[in-house]
Amino acid sequence: MLQPLSMQHPDVELAAPGSDEDAARADLWGLLALLFIAPPSQPVLSQLASMLAVENADQSALHLAWSNLLNTAAAVTPEDVRDEFEILFGGTGRPAVYVYGSFYLAGALHEKPLARLRADLQDIGLARRIDLGESEDHFAILAETMRYLIAGDDPAVCNLTRQRDLFQRHIQPWGAQMCEAIEGDHAARFYRAVAGFTREFLQVEQMAFDLLD
Repeated sequence: MLQPLSMQHPDVELAAPGSDEDAARADLWGLLALLFIAPPSQPVLSQLASMLAVENADQSALHLAWSNLLNTAAAVTPEDVRDEFEILFGGTGRPAVYVYGSFYLAGALHEKPLARLRADLQDIGLARRIDLGESEDHFAILAETMRYLIAGDDPAVCNLTRQRDLFQRHIQPWGAQMCEAIEGDHAARFYRAVAGFTREFLQVEQMAFDLLD
């Protein structure tokens, strides 16, 4: 589903396709897709922890949340995170935290918001991989779709208008609620840091998209 990470510090802003800033945004969306689809492996945790050595004086909420994520990645083990992921998002029956847009927008899974998302994805020629096993409104799949719309090489699809439309219609309306649900669960440690960074990143993306209007 995802390519290996090649992240720098998250200097997030909307930029012309192909720019360094655009690549950084794509990497961050790719990271979120990776972290929300499955618990990260030791190499991923180690890569995140290694970024602590890169000094940055930025004290914005986004960078503070990023630093907290890196520090947390350095303090946990893959086993800890695997157990936490299962407690939060797995198990049988109702999970502690849902990561599906339909739940937050309609109160149940596989409802009208998912149908609208599928129609929008079909309009741009995208469809869920049959082997993935998750519906398209899973946050990780939406994040990976954002990564594609930023980093893909088809200008008819991979452009700022498509990014903004997907984000504002299918991520922004519920993403913060999901983050708050994760942060409010006593079992969350690594994913509390992930949720804190995700919330700040979504806010910065929304502010940047607002400038396009």
